[in-house]
Amino acid sequence: MVEKRDYYEILDVQRNATDKDLKNSFRRLARKYHPDRSTEEDAESKFKEIQEAYAVLSDPQKRAQYDRFGHSGPSGSPFSGFEGGFNINLEDLFGGDFFSSIFGGGRRRSRQRRGSDILVRHSVEYTDVYHGSQEEITIDLPQSCGSCDGTGAKNGELDTCNTCRGQGQIQVREQIGPFVQSSVRTCSDCGGVGSTPIESCDDCNGQGSMLESTTLRFHVPKGAESGTRLRMKGKGEPSSFPNGETGDLYIEIEVEAHPWFERNGSDLIMSLPLGYADLVLGTTIELDHIDGKGLEIKVPPHSNSGETLTIRQRGLPHPRTGRNGDVVVLLKLHMPKKLSKDAKKSLNIIRNELGPEDIIQRVLEDSEERRRI
Repeated sequence: MVEKRDYYEILDVQRNATDKDLKNSFRRLARKYHPDRSTEEDAESKFKEIQEAYAVLSDPQKRAQYDRFGHSGPSGSPFSGFEGGFNINLEDLFGGDFFSSIFGGGRRRSRQRRGSDILVRHSVEYTDVYHGSQEEITIDLPQSCGSCDGTGAKNGELDTCNTCRGQGQIQVREQIGPFVQSSVRTCSDCGGVGSTPIESCDDCNGQGSMLESTTLRFHVPKGAESGTRLRMKGKGEPSSFPNGETGDLYIEIEVEAHPWFERNGSDLIMSLPLGYADLVLGTTIELDHIDGKGLEIKVPPHSNSGETLTIRQRGLPHPRTGRNGDVVVLLKLHMPKKLSKDAKKSLNIIRNELGPEDIIQRVLEDSEERRRI
């Protein structure tokens, strides 16, 4: 037979511990070892052990008997003070918060009278974001049914819910091991309203709302980024509660991809492929730009692949300051996949004129000189 541990040792208290000491220790250990929230391997057995110890020591008569005889009774037989189960009021010990986090119960909450919010995504182009734009969309949105005034009941006639008796919530008692847990939940029959239609509305089939085609007009601000949300108050779903507040509608902006620009805040970044001759001799490239004025890119002679050119204040406006960012151009050497015989012949002539051996030698000498410095 396995010898039981001392109850005071289990609860980690002294033998002269007060009722308050016992209660505080039990609460601390029960939170730590409750099987539904503890990661300890032996949490369940420890939790039972803690319950047993507290059930005995929290009862004055059982504690006195335990202090005198230990786990054995007066006749040497096993201590019987624990027979018949526990008599612990968990709500007094923990309140609703602890068990609410485990079982989803807890204290009674006020009814939710606000309708749900609605999210709509809308795509715009870079030009719209550069200048800011007035947009218009037509979508189906739920509107409160005029026939039943949003109640879902024919002629608005409602009856008190029999399940919750008009409270919108019901009390549920659950057996959790040796405990009985009491919690308050939303009534599923009336959805928390507290009333049910005597007869469903013919127009909305008892839903209380109907989809209607609605045209929305809104402004996309300058410099808006993908993920920017515009709020339209009171354009969401109607509340199912009488005189409840309608939810909001959010329009989330998605900026469409551009053929050659990528965005970094208010800066625009692009790669510009160039031939070898353009890098060596320099060139000027003109592109269509989102501001409608055209973008002139001047590549200076003797440029290298990987270098960047910055064109000031031709990027997007900053959404808060209104100041335009820059356009950053990354120069890249474009290598043709195929060359004609004449092109290869011309390249060989150029290579001989440039003297590649001399170039390589100078590079090596410069590297050696830098190492010495």
